[in-house]
Amino acid sequence: MANIKQQMKRNLQNEKRRLANASFKSGLKSAVKEVEESVENKDKEKANKALSLATKKLDKALSKGFYHKNYVARQKSRLAKLVNSI
Repeated sequence: MANIKQQMKRNLQNEKRRLANASFKSGLKSAVKEVEESVENKDKEKANKALSLATKKLDKALSKGFYHKNYVARQKSRLAKLVNSI
C-alpha cells in the first residue's frame, strides 16, 4: 500500500477506471454475441439493429484505445457478412 497521498489517489482512480473499462468491454462482447444469436435465429430485423449497436460500440472502443483499428475493422466486416448472409 502506498504511503504517499498522491499515489493513494492515483490507485483509487486506476481502480475506478479499471472497473469502467471492464464494464464497457463486457457490454461490447454482449453486443457482438447478440448479433451472432440473431443471425443464428434468422431474425433479419433484430440482427440489423444489433449490428448497428455493435458497430457503434466497436467504434467507441477504437476511439478510447481499447482495440487496434484493424481488429475493429475485421470485427465490423465479419458481423456485416453474417447479417448479410441471412
